[in-house]
Amino acid sequence: MKKVLVSILFLLLLAVLLTGVSPIYDFRDPAPFVGPDIFNPYRDLDTAYCWKRTSLHTHTRVKGPFPPNESEAWPQEVYDAYERLGYDIVTFSNHNEITVHPFDSTLQVNVYEQGYSPFKFHKLVFGSERVKHWDPLLPLLASQKQFELDRLGKGADLVQINHPYRTVGTSRDHMEKLSGYGLMELDTHISTENEYWDWALGAGHYSFGVANDDLHHPGNHWQIGIRCTFLCTPSGRYEDLLRTLRGGCFYAMRVPDYGDGDWEVKYAKNRELPRIEGIGLRRDTVYLRLSAQADSIRVNGQDHRTLALVEKTDRIDYAFPAGEPFARLTAFFPEGEVIYTNPFARYDASVADSPFDDRPQRIDWLLTILYNLLVLGLALASVRFWWRFVRK
Repeated sequence: MKKVLVSILFLLLLAVLLTGVSPIYDFRDPAPFVGPDIFNPYRDLDTAYCWKRTSLHTHTRVKGPFPPNESEAWPQEVYDAYERLGYDIVTFSNHNEITVHPFDSTLQVNVYEQGYSPFKFHKLVFGSERVKHWDPLLPLLASQKQFELDRLGKGADLVQINHPYRTVGTSRDHMEKLSGYGLMELDTHISTENEYWDWALGAGHYSFGVANDDLHHPGNHWQIGIRCTFLCTPSGRYEDLLRTLRGGCFYAMRVPDYGDGDWEVKYAKNRELPRIEGIGLRRDTVYLRLSAQADSIRVNGQDHRTLALVEKTDRIDYAFPAGEPFARLTAFFPEGEVIYTNPFARYDASVADSPFDDRPQRIDWLLTILYNLLVLGLALASVRFWWRFVRK
């Protein structure tokens, strides 16, 4: 029995060490957004297409040896459940598997959730033709996470960082270093602050914010229809979806569990959500118009500071100061609904089309060699210890 237990621990340790192989990056120093221009993520707003309620992070039952896998419900059942709540677009992002759309191949979106780590450093990968399974089991280092983002980004259209609030090791230091993603998942029911997003934005890592149920059990009223993203897109076809996700013309939302188990109340209230009726930029002023009065509208900026706050209103006009790197808006409503806008940010339009910085992080080759030699040495030492132990 001792040999069996030691062998199991040895295999786990070996898996952690071997999947921990990674380049070591010399990360760029944090650099807030600067420039004479203000990036407006809502520059392509077209009210003819707005808004389509969307779930991007959804799990279902899948074929395989261990059903129900991600969920007890098949894709068609999950889609029907969302449709009853007023959703227009549903994508299926099962772990490490590309799921086929249940009834319309023109709405197929190749997206999967990548990650095996118990630390829950999970990512959504859009547009990949195949699943990349390699994953650090214990991504303790920012370099290991960056390696994953870089690797997944090759051959994919877009990468999203999932549920940072529930990811072990989400720290300000890591968020100020990581790059190579386009979407950040917000809220995940824990907090409306999203300060990890501001840490990344404050360091010059621009991204758009989405909210999702991360649904596994559509029959649980408290787990479905409580996070969503409203896209300004003509359709749910992948080319339209990708164009919108890359462009930023959308907003994220937290929705209460209306009815607390009374599904008819939940269905009815989900059809009457407050919404954005107008948003954009006039010269250096950000404006927001809502369909209903909010308890408050808050503007957050660098270092998660509150730049402005108005109460009991359905609108705000915020004059963007010349030295402020970015500003994002959050509207809080009386029944608990929360709307999160994408950030307006400083940049130089003569140099780039947006604040996104696509430059790869620089690899420190000396530290990379030393680190991986250390990992290899520990792996060989553990093999030697295990072999000597089982031979006794």
